[in-house]
Amino acid sequence: MTRAARIITVGHSNRSLHEFLALLHEQRVGIVADVRKLRGSRAMPQFGERRLGAALGRAGIRYVAVPELAGRRGKGPDPSPRPCWRNRGFRNYADHMRTAEFRAGIRKLLGLARRSRTAVMCAEAVPWRCHRSLIADYLVVQQTRRVDELVGDRLRPHQLTICARIERGKLTYDLA
Repeated sequence: MTRAARIITVGHSNRSLHEFLALLHEQRVGIVADVRKLRGSRAMPQFGERRLGAALGRAGIRYVAVPELAGRRGKGPDPSPRPCWRNRGFRNYADHMRTAEFRAGIRKLLGLARRSRTAVMCAEAVPWRCHRSLIADYLVVQQTRRVDELVGDRLRPHQLTICARIERGKLTYDLA
């Protein structure tokens, strides 16, 4: 039997809070690492930072915001050295991944995962539409970590994103 990954990724999507908590318990998550830039939601108020943090606490799950890994990054260089990413948000996040701030966020995340199984959480339902897939790329390549993705209610191993390349043992999204 394969040992469970210490880090999984999950999008809260439009689930009810009850469904989300049940999913986390089913996956034996002890910590939720929130990597959203905007940790409030008018459309899904149950996933606002305060309400979610309180609900997770009552459920015995620790809530930690990790703003160093948040998405929605500012504009990067033009033209981008990462044209594979058609989506500007992914290009900008790939730029952010080269910063000390990003590396500090990764260290924080790994520290959490040493304590308990940790879910890297954002809003998007599917990982391939979310920057958490780039975080997972980094963890798999640079940290040789197994990362699982929760898609719907199924767990699957993270597969490197289409733009990811490994060059001399390092993750890159740059042109060859």
